[in-house]
Amino acid sequence: MNLHEYQGKELLSNFGVRIQRGRIATTVEEALAEFDKLQEETGTEFAVIKAQIHAGGRGKGGGVKLAKSREEVKDIADAILGMHLKTPQTQGGLDGPGKLVRKILIAEDSYAPDFDACKEYYISILTDRGRAQNVIIYSTEGGMDIEKVADETPELVHKEYIDPTMGIQPFAARKIAFNLGLSGTAFKEMNRFVTSLYNAFVGSDATLFEINPCMINASGEVTAVDCKVALDDNALYRHPDLAEMRDEDEEDPTEVEAKKFGLSFIKLDGDVGCMVNGAGLAMATMDIIKLSGGKPANFLDVGGTADASRVENGFRIILRDKNVKAILINIFGGIVRCDRVAQGVVDAYANLGNIDIPIIVRLQGTNADLGKIIIDESGLEVKSAILLKEAADLVKEAIAG
Repeated sequence: MNLHEYQGKELLSNFGVRIQRGRIATTVEEALAEFDKLQEETGTEFAVIKAQIHAGGRGKGGGVKLAKSREEVKDIADAILGMHLKTPQTQGGLDGPGKLVRKILIAEDSYAPDFDACKEYYISILTDRGRAQNVIIYSTEGGMDIEKVADETPELVHKEYIDPTMGIQPFAARKIAFNLGLSGTAFKEMNRFVTSLYNAFVGSDATLFEINPCMINASGEVTAVDCKVALDDNALYRHPDLAEMRDEDEEDPTEVEAKKFGLSFIKLDGDVGCMVNGAGLAMATMDIIKLSGGKPANFLDVGGTADASRVENGFRIILRDKNVKAILINIFGGIVRCDRVAQGVVDAYANLGNIDIPIIVRLQGTNADLGKIIIDESGLEVKSAILLKEAADLVKEAIAG
């Protein structure tokens, strides 16, 4: 689950990380009122107006601007609120539809009063599954695309691996500050900053923290000027306060609906709908679709306890994608019963009306023979397969037709 910048900063602040302070607004009137309050609280002269969407690169699309007066706050807020912000990370990139901006952050000018004395750094934390460790990635080249820095000057990107059973040790925090070329107050501040940041990462069950830029001012204070936070959905039951931060307006509506039905669904840009039980089988199914000349339109895992109702709901979700030319149902009956899945296919046909795209069903495992009987005796135009290769050939034939 992704958080907005203002939500991520609130989370970091709760763990003792110094942040660029700000206030949220949804209208121009609120923006002016919040700017007045921010000036009273922080003494900031200027304000940075930031669009709040789940995507990076907002500045490149015109979603981050500096307001040097109350009148500019009004004009910029009016321009950003309601715009469809296009960034390299929104769907379709700069040529796509963009994301509607519903909220803006009115943030203090952290670089005042001495902009030239401030320096920007890059710090992120994520999990390296191959090494079964958390890793802190950091660089002196903050405020830039870290991918570009890693590609053109890889020697400027450092990594510090942390054993999750030990947590971050003082020597690791000191090493990071040393590699960033810091000394004096800035060195000590970075030690505290990195330690608090790591504790926030672990304490919130996050999958990603990215601070870009992480700024150090003339006094040596370290501040998270921007942040990107992603949380582990599977751990949200331990953090009901964080779960409440979910912004469904920023998520694909189809994926939101799928969650309500207990389905694991991710929309892709292909033409073959997939309905599978088990993540591993789903990946193999998508591979076989690619090999057959098609492109997966989605990842849909109905789970190990799939019943007829869940299968029908899965059908409804897949069929909303107008790009789908065929549907491949690939079920291994280990826990789930194949006859239940077959009944779900039949019920979907009956309840959804005319389905005019080819459907290929491959059932193997528990009650697969009963499932085949249900399909064959239904009178529906559904093609069945036993081997995965057969299913792939039928998909290829359906796409060609």
